[in-house]
Order: sequence, then structure tokens, then C-alpha cells
Amino acid sequence: MKNTSSIALVNWLPPKPETVLLCDSIAAASEMAFMLNGEWDGCNSLVIPKSDKVAIETAAGLLETSWCYQNTSEAVLIRLTVDELLRRYATGDRFFVNANLRCAQLGELCLENIDLSYAKLNLANLSGANLSRANLVAAEMPAANLSCSNLSRSHLVRANLAGANLSDANLRGADFTNTNLSNANLNGADLRGANLERVDLKKTCLDGAIFE
Repeated sequence: MKNTSSIALVNWLPPKPETVLLCDSIAAASEMAFMLNGEWDGCNSLVIPKSDKVAIETAAGLLETSWCYQNTSEAVLIRLTVDELLRRYATGDRFFVNANLRCAQLGELCLENIDLSYAKLNLANLSGANLSRANLVAAEMPAANLSCSNLSRSHLVRANLAGANLSDANLRGADFTNTNLSNANLNGADLRGANLERVDLKKTCLDGAIFE
């Protein structure tokens, strides 16, 4: 009777939550998943059955890679250099979730379809960059320079663009839902078809902005 009750209790208990990790490259995520008996998602993240930080650190050390937990409030990834970003982008890698690119010089670059969700782009120079269809969900971009950039059809949901320069930017069809655009400069920006639902526009400059 005791064994039956124990089995019933075990079956009733909810499963332990899985742990999702983000790595600094697709290759590292694949290798980490193999080493930790996890499941690779085909991008730069993996799911492991339990959170064993010693095992994670050991695997990361062997692979010389950096990692962080999904949705961590502070990135622990090492700073990503522009040269490394371009090298990986040229090989087809588009996943740079949670990347640390603070103050990076990315002006005039073509970065279409790039995934920079949760990335740190504070004070970065993206002037004239092509970020069409980019994923910038929850990206930190305060005071970034995005003047004359192409952000058409990009996803900027919950992004922080406080004080950013978006003058003369192509923002057609971009999704700015719940985005912070306070104190931003949108002079002459093309906002036709953009989703501005629940956007913070306090003290935002919209002189000459095109809405329709």
C-alpha cells in the first residue's frame, strides 16, 4: 500500500521546469546540447532537463563559449566585436540574441533579417544601416544613432529607444508596440504602416514625420 501511495504521489507532482540557455553562437549551442544531454533548437539556444550550473560552466569552458539564461535581466555574454558579427553574418548566422554591442560602430552595414532581440545597443551607431525585417524585440537602444537607417518591417516590440536618433529613417511597416520612444528624434522619419500601439512618445520630436 505504501509503494502504491508513493507512486501515486510521484505521478501527481508536477514535472521539474526545464532550463533554457542562450549561447553566443549556433555551433556552441549545438555542442552544449550534446554535452549536457539537452535539446538544441537549431539556433543559438538549447533546453536542458535541469539547471546544473557547474556542468554548464564546464561545458562552456571546454567550448570556449559564453552563455546566459533565457530572459536574464543582465547579459553575461562577452562583448561581441563588429568583425565577429560580420564574419558570422557572412556565413549565414542571423541569431545574435542578447548580444552585447554597446557603442558598436555598425553604420552603413547590411544586416537584413538579423535577430538582435534583447541585444544591448546603447549608444551604438547604426546610421544608414539596413535592418529591414530585423528582430529587435526588447532590444536596449537608448541614445543609439539610427538616422537614415532602414528599419522597414522590423520588430521593435518593447524595445527601448529613449533618446535615439531616428531622423529620416525608413520605418515603414515596423512594429513599435509598447516601445519607448521618449525624447527620440523622428524628424522626417517614414512611419507609413507602422504599428505605434501603446508607444511612449513623451517629448518625441516628430517634425516632418510621414504617417500616410
